[in-house]
Amino acid sequence: MARIKAEYDSEAQAITCTLASLANNAARESTAILNTSVLHLDDLVQVRIDLADGGTIASDKKVYVYAYGTVDLTTPIYPDRVTGTDAAIVLDAPTQLKLIGVIECAAYVTVTKTIFTSEPLSVAKAFDGIMPQKWGIVVENKTSIAFRASETNQKKIFQGVWAQS
Repeated sequence: MARIKAEYDSEAQAITCTLASLANNAARESTAILNTSVLHLDDLVQVRIDLADGGTIASDKKVYVYAYGTVDLTTPIYPDRVTGTDAAIVLDAPTQLKLIGVIECAAYVTVTKTIFTSEPLSVAKAFDGIMPQKWGIVVENKTSIAFRASETNQKKIFQGVWAQS
């Protein structure tokens, strides 16, 4: 009897989403990613954020990571105000985007602890187990502290997953 196993891309790929200096209560969308040729069954997203030094984390003390998708490749339609490009976005309230993960931030930030990383987050799970042909992420800062002005430690990556027998 053949076993179906997960097969992963050998390397993670970058997601284009500029997070440097993302202010509190602000959000940023990524450039949309096509899944029409590689046909991943899932993409695992991981986000690392670097908060600016100083200040006190308040508000929700969280960074929210959402997924968006579309089935129309010719003239894509997206939820909320998503455009499919690396751009600032004002989310609708309530948002129609799919929450795929939350980065919990400590109640304090010091010079040695400003970086927080998500677990691997499933895109397919957000769409009831089926990957959209075109998808992306939105990162929303709810920490009361802006992200560091440098993009160096801000990471947005994904790794594709297939099934193999």
